[in-house]
Formats: sequence, C-alpha cells, structure tokens
Amino acid sequence: MLLADDEAMIRAGVRAVLAAGPGIEIVAEAADGREAVEAARAHRPDVALLDIRMPRLDGLSACEEIRRTLPDTAVAVLTTFSEDAYIARALGGGAAGFLLKSGDPHELIAGVRAVAGGAAFLSPKVARHVISELGGERLTRGAAARARTESLTAREREVLALVGAGLSNAEIARRLHLVEGTVKGYVSAVLDRLEVGNRVQAAIVAYEAGLVVETGHGG
Repeated sequence: MLLADDEAMIRAGVRAVLAAGPGIEIVAEAADGREAVEAARAHRPDVALLDIRMPRLDGLSACEEIRRTLPDTAVAVLTTFSEDAYIARALGGGAAGFLLKSGDPHELIAGVRAVAGGAAFLSPKVARHVISELGGERLTRGAAARARTESLTAREREVLALVGAGLSNAEIARRLHLVEGTVKGYVSAVLDRLEVGNRVQAAIVAYEAGLVVETGHGG
C-alpha cells in the first residue's frame, strides 16, 4: 500500500500501526499529494491511504486523480473531526474508506484490509459525522433511510448491515454461510434498490437506517 501524509511523525505512527497487521506492506510513502499520485502510478498499490491536507496537491484531488487513472487502486482517507466538510467531496471522488488519525489502531488495520478487499469502511465515529455533514436533520435522514430499506428483503438488509460494517463480499459470505457469488448478487441488488452508486453510499444508508451494530470488524 501507499501512505501519504505531509507530517513525518504521522507517517511513522501509521507505519508502526500497520506493521502490526500481518499481510500489510507499505511499498511507498509520500509527503504531498503530487508525490502520492506519482508513487501510485509507479507502484500501483492495492490501497492508497491519503491525508486530506497536504501541500502541492491536497488529498482529495490526489484521490480523484488516482481513482481516475488507477481504477484498481482503492483509496482510503485519513481524517480528523475538523475536516467533516471535506468528506462529502471525498465520497464523490471515489474514496472507499474514512479513518480517524486518532482512532483505534485495530480499526486502522481493519479499515485498510477492508478497502483492500473491495469493501467500504467508515470508522463508526466518522460515519456519524459523515451522516450529519451530508445534510439535513439526522432524525429526518434516519427516517428516510429506513423507508428506503423497507423495500429490501430480510436477507438484503442483513447484507447491507454487513456492508455498512466494512465487510468484504468474502467476509459476508463466511458470516452468512453463503457462497461469495451469491453475496455479490445480493450486494448488486441492494445497490440497485437503494439507487446508490457504490458500497460507501450504501454503507451510509445502513448507518442512517440504524442497521449497523458498532461491535467491530468481522475479519
């Protein structure tokens, strides 16, 4: 994976946390967004973990460029509570993960693994802020989300809840004792029924509808 942050101490801390996660290898680091894009093109990592505020090119612009030119590289964003206003743009730019710099180290590892596996991952604390930031009064949004999920079958709601919890198709399959191809079909059906474009948007609906139980990652 690629790690980009303009603060060397933050990079060192994140590197140390991820080193504790078996199977996670940092192949490149960058101190600004332009370096991050160039490093991503050179190394083609599975995941790019980007800070939002960086010189030369900010993390959001870097995310958009990486997703446009390297569709096989998933992007996760490192954020703080002071940066809520940027998260909606990051969603639109194709970010699949939102992780807190000050969050639980295990959550960081779980988030990187989830994104690498093609899943969406929102730190539960970030998710609450995302929901608030994306507009409107939260109770109203919750009611609207619950209404949207009423058209789903019980199994589809179960799958949606696990998407919201950051599980990949393979992990959902193991959890529900299904084959992965069946889960893929359920996820596609859920995205179609909810009229959302990707797993991150589906995850937000799951949070808004109260389907996600914050008991950690299932991997």
